[in-house]
Amino acid sequence: MKKMEEYVRSIPDFPEEGIIFRDVTSVLQDADGLQLAIDSMQDKIKDLDYDVVVGAESRGFIFGAPMAYNKHKPFVLIRKKGKLPCETVETSYELEYGTATIEMHKDSIKPGQRVVIVDDLIATGGTTEAMIRLIESLGGKVMGVVVLMELAGLKGRQRLEGYRLDSVICYPGK
Repeated sequence: MKKMEEYVRSIPDFPEEGIIFRDVTSVLQDADGLQLAIDSMQDKIKDLDYDVVVGAESRGFIFGAPMAYNKHKPFVLIRKKGKLPCETVETSYELEYGTATIEMHKDSIKPGQRVVIVDDLIATGGTTEAMIRLIESLGGKVMGVVVLMELAGLKGRQRLEGYRLDSVICYPGK
């Protein structure tokens, strides 16, 4: 059986020289890789007690929805601004090249619900930090964050200090 790292395609010098891009599509395109990814992420949080799984657009949907299904938990979407049809709450955050705004339905998290955030990758932690703010603004309690890949060189873990972060693969660089 292959290790999870063997399913991730590494592309040197993309999007710029000196960067190694970790491509999650190679995991998704392999049935064994996809199953191993979801199983490995679930295993990382098997000790957590939670009520709701939250995933960010779009790869958080890919991994979060089957994890919610497997544990018979609701799945909540966090999307880019303007994509959700009902009343929403939103937050903006800084990117390398500007700002982004994400939102979720105002009624998607109930006060006191225990939440797990699922995503494919954590880099600087900015998106995850924004998701935490949204969840907590609705009275949810973030029990943990689980990702397939962590780029440790971008220090996202430090940005989320005080929150549990589990990653299946941790790459030391950017």
